[in-house]
Amino acid sequence: MSAPVRTVADLLSSALAKDPGRPLVTYYDDATGERVELSVATIANWVSKTANLLQDDLAAEPGDRLALLMPAHWQTAVWLLAASSTGVVVDLQGDPSAAALVVSGPETLEAARACPGERVALSLRPLGARFPETPEGFIDYAAEVPGQGDQFMPYVPVDPDAPFLLTRGAEELTDRQTVQRAEEDAGSMGLSQGSRLLSTRPFDDWDGLSAGLLAPLAAGGSVVLCRNAARLDDATLRRRSEEERVTHTVD
Repeated sequence: MSAPVRTVADLLSSALAKDPGRPLVTYYDDATGERVELSVATIANWVSKTANLLQDDLAAEPGDRLALLMPAHWQTAVWLLAASSTGVVVDLQGDPSAAALVVSGPETLEAARACPGERVALSLRPLGARFPETPEGFIDYAAEVPGQGDQFMPYVPVDPDAPFLLTRGAEELTDRQTVQRAEEDAGSMGLSQGSRLLSTRPFDDWDGLSAGLLAPLAAGGSVVLCRNAARLDDATLRRRSEEERVTHTVD
């Protein structure tokens, strides 16, 4: 009998148990031409390493607030899942000055400097590459995460009814409520096992995060996550949908 799904991290564990080799996130950046496809197992490995970084090197504890200043990107998905694994509260595009730690892409580093705690910077370069030079006052995620363990065990069991997610325009959600809303969204979108959803939405509110990760994950499907897709004409986007065997699209 499979374990009950109570947290976002449990959604990933369930997917890993069913079919670890299937694609989970296919990421495009249409400003750089990058395309990368990550299986459930690959995402799970990144999540374990990131959760170990959070718990051990960054000394994050359940209930600590993490300001996640990141675009729609596969590494944003990894951080959200790692936070669920550790009980850390994600404040999506939140105020870094009110957070215990901040995770930032290259475009939000100046805002991220307001965080009084640990600051993590991601270059968002292809293949998870490092910054050419680590931004002052930050640790470079790509330099720190490879040496982390491939298995993760929280020091304290995660409470699914503790606060987990804050998004712009939405109330604070527990981990359990986040799963429930993702499942509801999956139903309203018509997603099911094997569905493949293409999303061009940014990760700046619930709708973008749900379409770009949570609803497909809850349904047992996958996502084609397109950043900077406004550069594409309709014909190119249609061709991508055909090549990626997309079953549902949101923009």
